Amino acid sequence: MAAPPSALDKEQIFGMAEKEMEYRVELFNKMTQTCFNKCVENRYKESELNMGENSCIDRCVSKYWHVTNLIGQLLGSGKPPM
Repeated sequence: MAAPPSALDKEQIFGMAEKEMEYRVELFNKMTQTCFNKCVENRYKESELNMGENSCIDRCVSKYWHVTNLIGQLLGSGKPPM
């Protein structure tokens, strides 16, 4: 039977979870800013995104997540990139 986690273990776990949350928020903010700047015109003509902007944002977000996951897998595996 495993021993219950000590207070230090709980602090470390909480600290790691906090860092992970900060990383995720930063990643989301960078992705949002990057895709918005790439896909939405500086001069707003309409109150909502048009079909082209929606498609661009969908592709941008998909690629951003794909590359982020790929980099995470490469870093986690310790293997050099191809």
